[in-house]
Amino acid sequence: MSTWLTSFFSPLQQEELRELREQPVDPQAEQEIINSIEEVYFSGDSFDMVRHELEKLPPELNLQELEEYRDKLKRQQAAVSKKVADLILEKQPSYVKELERVTSLQTNLQLAAVICTNARRQLSFAKEGFTEASLGLLANQRRRQLLTGLLKSLRTIKTLVTTWLSLPEEDYPGAIQLCLECQKAASTFKHYSCISELNSKLQDTLEQIEEQLDVALSKTCKHFDVAHYNKVQLAYSLLGKTQTAMDQLHMHFTQAIHNTVFQVVLGYVELCAGNADTKFQKMQYKDLCTHITPDSYIPCLTDLCKALWEVMLSYHRTMQWHEDHDNEEGVPVTDGNGTLGADESVFDRSYVKKKLEHGLTRIWQDVQLKVKAYLLGTDMSNFKYDDFIFVLDIISRLMQVGEEFCSSRSEVLQESVKKQSVNYFKNYHRTRLEELRMFLENETWELCPVKSNFNIMQLHEFKFMGQSRSPSVSPSRQASAANPAEVPLFKQYYQGGNPFEMHIDNKEEETEDVLASNGYESDELDKSIYQDYDSDSDVPEELKRDYVDEQTGDVPVKSVSRETIRSRKKSDYGLNKLNAPILTNTTLNVIRLVGKYMQMMNILKPIAFDVIHCMSQLFDYYLYAVYTFFGRNDMVSYTSLHVFSCILLHPSFHFKHAASAGAHGTSEERKEKVPSPHLSQLVVLTASGTLYGLAERVVATESLVFLAEQFEFLQSHLDTVMPAAKKPFLQQFYSQTVSTASELRKPIYWIVAAKAIDYEQMLLLMTGVKWDIKEIMSQHNIYVDVLLKEFEQFNKRLGDVSKHVRIPLPVANVLWEHCIRLANRTLVEGYANVKKCSNEGRALMQLDFQQFLMKLEKLTDIRPIPDKEFVETYIKAYYLTENDMEQFIKNHREYSMKQLTNLVNVCLGSHINKKARQKLLAAIDDIDRPKR
Repeated sequence: MSTWLTSFFSPLQQEELRELREQPVDPQAEQEIINSIEEVYFSGDSFDMVRHELEKLPPELNLQELEEYRDKLKRQQAAVSKKVADLILEKQPSYVKELERVTSLQTNLQLAAVICTNARRQLSFAKEGFTEASLGLLANQRRRQLLTGLLKSLRTIKTLVTTWLSLPEEDYPGAIQLCLECQKAASTFKHYSCISELNSKLQDTLEQIEEQLDVALSKTCKHFDVAHYNKVQLAYSLLGKTQTAMDQLHMHFTQAIHNTVFQVVLGYVELCAGNADTKFQKMQYKDLCTHITPDSYIPCLTDLCKALWEVMLSYHRTMQWHEDHDNEEGVPVTDGNGTLGADESVFDRSYVKKKLEHGLTRIWQDVQLKVKAYLLGTDMSNFKYDDFIFVLDIISRLMQVGEEFCSSRSEVLQESVKKQSVNYFKNYHRTRLEELRMFLENETWELCPVKSNFNIMQLHEFKFMGQSRSPSVSPSRQASAANPAEVPLFKQYYQGGNPFEMHIDNKEEETEDVLASNGYESDELDKSIYQDYDSDSDVPEELKRDYVDEQTGDVPVKSVSRETIRSRKKSDYGLNKLNAPILTNTTLNVIRLVGKYMQMMNILKPIAFDVIHCMSQLFDYYLYAVYTFFGRNDMVSYTSLHVFSCILLHPSFHFKHAASAGAHGTSEERKEKVPSPHLSQLVVLTASGTLYGLAERVVATESLVFLAEQFEFLQSHLDTVMPAAKKPFLQQFYSQTVSTASELRKPIYWIVAAKAIDYEQMLLLMTGVKWDIKEIMSQHNIYVDVLLKEFEQFNKRLGDVSKHVRIPLPVANVLWEHCIRLANRTLVEGYANVKKCSNEGRALMQLDFQQFLMKLEKLTDIRPIPDKEFVETYIKAYYLTENDMEQFIKNHREYSMKQLTNLVNVCLGSHINKKARQKLLAAIDDIDRPKR
């Protein structure tokens, strides 16, 4: 114990410890003293307890307090010291044991030092015992082995150098394979300094091969070659850059499109510019397109589309190549460090497929933008029609390519072509309307000799519609004649050729055989066709004896045999193959214009409404001219002329009279309007010998009807291309204009009918007849014979006209209907001029009228006779009583006030008194009052 304390404590401390141990201490009190020690005393070895206690001293010192505090610290120190001493005493056995181990270790170390000294001495003796000759043999053997390995490495290095110097040209897969093998071998000998230089050269060579490979890839954009593309794709797969190759390929296609179109346009611009100093090569493509001349526009556009087709065909064949290889069993693909896994190979193919599909739209968009810039770079408003149609045909073919290429509707091309087309068409249509006015003003309305089987499908302007739409072909034959499905362009020209290699059609194919040698194609038709179908010379006399029974008022019943004969004559006339259509040169010109308009509309459907609207203006202008020339006459009134007000107010009418063509309206409005046409001075409509220009009127009117029939034939085609929102316009045009063309016969032929018969002479003759006779007469009056004579002369002159111009049956019927109607109304007017009339006089009126009807029915086939009841009812009204007369006046408002008044006055004194007369006149006045 004393030994142990001596080693750890000073003598003073040892003495204090003994005193403390000898003092009895309560363990609990001792622990409380230890716990009262401040925590800072246990903080660490760097703690300065003296400084700490001095800093705690108050400013004013109290000796008693200091001594008490010192005693407290001593008790704490004593408690701690006693605690430490107790702990040390507890660990004394362990200390003793460890001290013994240290002593033993010291002894062992001394023994080891002796052994090492002896070993070194023995090793020194062994080194001196071996000779350097034995160790030299071993060193030489090792050196030999090293040199043998070095020789083998040098031979391999020599092979690498020889291989690098003899890389194959254009065999990209082979060159890359050799480079990769060389790099792999060089990595084995990378510790040689010469190899590091060779490895660097191999890397440079690989980069050069990649550059050449990129150039080879770009060549496939214009001329795709399967063998060449196989090598390029295999080379990229060896490099592990399949995706990079696809990205580069799309960049090359974009560049190829730009370079191709620029070079094509630049070539034509420089060719047309001659020796001009303008630096065209530095221009932007869009600016360069503005320097294309009109003469070189179409050839340049054709070459442009040819070149773009080659680029798109190459892209299409590229896609086809990848599709074919995806369907085949995949070959191992490497990335230069080994074979790629199946998953990576599938990912590459998927990436390539998506990239190619996405590139379709991108490539086509670039093509559209380049062609759009070319289209809008030149003002085509002054192009010839055939040239413009040729341009539209090329663009239509290009849009067809786009549709097959990527299922695109080519909105960019459609918009640019529509813009040019609307601009061109407005100018073209305005010029054509002016030409039409010139044609109409110089038209002599003579028959244009065409063949009897003529139809518009024989004109080359309508060839695009196909023979299956000819009116003479039945629906079943049309179905059988339908063309098979068109072969896709990319399939048709896959192996070669170009869809834009358009050749001008053979001239023989465009030759039209529609004109006849003369107006009728046969000398037999020099005879009167009108007389041929109108004559009753071969009809038995007994078949002509039909008339209205005056006693019963029954409608006459035709004999079956006579009706059969008449209908047969009419049908033979109507279906006669020699009955060629009646039309003029102007009509043919309008039809050709319609065909050209439809060509443009067929190629460019977005402007269908504009084209159809202009087509309606052509028809409207022709109708307006025919009506203005032949249907308006201030000397003759026609009660149904108001029917044509809807035509003249049609929205498409924008004609102007020459008198108002100058001052009114803006310059643009004046530019849009077409002056009203004027009849040629060579056309004479006042000569009675020609029935007041009946031949010209027939040619004009029937040519209009023929034109309307052609429009009717085209209606279904127009309806298919007309936008749905604009179809009401088309329906209105056909219902209000085209369908009324045949109705124009009435006002035009009314003028002839009003002048062909001398109705005034008949009125004068009727005023000289005495009607208040007392006995029934058996002989009719002379005015009936005079009137019938007029009709016979009219029939003869009608036959004379028909020798020059065929008069169709509807025309003859209208003429006869007008003449008969005017004659019957003249009869009523003459009867209304009678001052006095007896019952016998009324019977004489009936006799005259029956005689007129009997003779008239031999001259014409018109049944029933127009206004027959109008005359008979008026004559019979004389016999009515007062009440019946009043009812008659109210129900028959077709008679004029004068005629009704005369009827009442004539009846006065016979069976009507003055009071009844006043009542009836008042009734007449009541009827007339609303009209005023």
